[in-house]
Amino acid sequence: MSVLVTGGTGKTGRRLIDLLRTKEVEAHAASRYSHGGRYFDWHTPASWNAALEGVTAAYLVAPPGDSAAAVIDFCIHAQERGVRRFVLLSASLLSAGGPAQGKVHEWLAANVAEWGVLRPSWFMQNFSEGPHAATIRAEDCIYSAAESGRVGFISADDIAASAAAMLTSVDAPNTDAVLTGPQAISYDTAAATLSETLGRSIRHVGIDAEDLAARHRAAGMLPIAAQILAGMDVLIARGAEDRTTDGVESFTGVKPIAFGDFCHASVKAWERQ
Repeated sequence: MSVLVTGGTGKTGRRLIDLLRTKEVEAHAASRYSHGGRYFDWHTPASWNAALEGVTAAYLVAPPGDSAAAVIDFCIHAQERGVRRFVLLSASLLSAGGPAQGKVHEWLAANVAEWGVLRPSWFMQNFSEGPHAATIRAEDCIYSAAESGRVGFISADDIAASAAAMLTSVDAPNTDAVLTGPQAISYDTAAATLSETLGRSIRHVGIDAEDLAARHRAAGMLPIAAQILAGMDVLIARGAEDRTTDGVESFTGVKPIAFGDFCHASVKAWERQ
């Protein structure tokens, strides 16, 4: 078995590669920044053949924006090159037939013999590697437009473990799974947990979606991605992410990582520079 991991340098991709290699599965990191992996660009079909050499399965992490057409075109090409199994990283609020990766989900279910779709909630690593990390270090603050809405934050380690299970199972999964951590918590609770872990006061500062989008843009995020991400906070405020599932345990046989345990393991990420 040989797996192409698109987004191979990202939060779930690099963890997935490590897991697959511990299972003695050949895994190739694919990205525009090869770093010893295989050069790959979703929007450059000329890069696809070399990336797919010898590959039998693929982990799909789409680029920002509505890139469903490019991902589907790649999957068609990959099938022609002998790839049998595809596992797509989507999102908890995107069901089959919905926008963006919901379109890819629908296509996979209708056109691929061996497929799986992971629909995780928000990443715990958003606090340690993503948009909240810098403000926690510099300001002791977390900014959101989520109000008191709760989220089943999930560790990227659990997402990667679920992906590895889907990619390597004897029987094709041929299903989607909503993945969450063991508990749905608010940003206020997240801030309180961080405060206890770090021994200093971390505050959750509520702002509106437009101000949040502006903060994302100022941090270098593409305008459309900033707007979408801020808009999702509004959905959290309305309760859209207030749930937990047994998705991780059903695939890995292990309970997902709790937010408090994630915080204790990530303390160095919030040390002041």
